[in-house]
Amino acid sequence: MNTYPAKQFCIKCFTTILVIITCIVGSFVYLQMPLFEIFSAESLANLSTYVGRFFPADISSIFLKKIGIGIIETLAISAIGTLVASFFAILLALPAAGLFGSLAQQLVGFLLNFLRSVPELVWATLMVLTVGLGPFAGVLALALHTAGVLGRLFAQSIENSPTQIARSLELSGASSMNIFLYGLLPQISSQILSYSLYRWEMNIRMATILGFVGAGGLGQILFYELSLLHEAQACSVIIAMLLLVIGVDAISAKLRRVQSFSLA
Repeated sequence: MNTYPAKQFCIKCFTTILVIITCIVGSFVYLQMPLFEIFSAESLANLSTYVGRFFPADISSIFLKKIGIGIIETLAISAIGTLVASFFAILLALPAAGLFGSLAQQLVGFLLNFLRSVPELVWATLMVLTVGLGPFAGVLALALHTAGVLGRLFAQSIENSPTQIARSLELSGASSMNIFLYGLLPQISSQILSYSLYRWEMNIRMATILGFVGAGGLGQILFYELSLLHEAQACSVIIAMLLLVIGVDAISAKLRRVQSFSLA
C-alpha cells in the first residue's frame, strides 16, 4: 500500500486566493453593483415582461427581405475587411519578423501593437467620422484592427518556422522577398489560412456590433429597431445574427477539416 505524505499548508497559495477574493468583493463594493437585486421578484417580473415583448418575431416578407440585405452586407463587410487585413498583415509580418533589419522590426512592431490595441468599435467611430456612415467605415475598422492582430500572428509564425531552407536561400544570395516566397511561405501557409479563417469568424460577430455606430450591416438594423422600441423586429434580427454565426462557424470548421485532410 502506497502512502503519500500530507501536503504542507501553502501560505503563499492561501494568501493569493485571499487577495483575489478581496479584490473581487472590493470591486463589487466600489462599483456599487446590486448583484442580488437582479434576482428580486420585481426585477424578474420586469425582465419577463420586457422579454415577452420580443415575441412573436416579425417574419413578414418585407422585413425578412430587409434582414437578408443586412446579412449580405454583414458578410461582405467581414469578408472584405478580413481579406484586406490578411494582405497587409503578410506585408507587415516580413519586417516584423526581422527580415529587413532590427530598426524595421521595431517600427513595424510598434505599428502592429498600435493597430490591435485600438478596439474595433473605436476604429469604427473614427472611420464613421472620416468617411461617413455605411459599410465602408465598417470595412476600414475591421481591416485596421485585424491587420494588427494577424500581422503579429504571421510574424510569430515566420519566426517559429524552420530556418534551413530560408538560410540556404539567403546564402545563395536570394532577396528577402524570395526567401519569404520560396523558403517561408510554403511552411506557414496552413497557419496563415487558419488564422485568417479564425479572424473572419470573429469579424462576422464584430461586424454585427459595428452597426451600432453606423457602420452598416445587421447591427445597424438592430440598433434602429431597438431605438424605436420595435422589439418584434429586433427579435428577428437577433435570430438572424445567431443563424449567421452558426452557419459561418460550420463553414469555417469544414474548410479547416478540408485543409487538414489536404496536408495529411
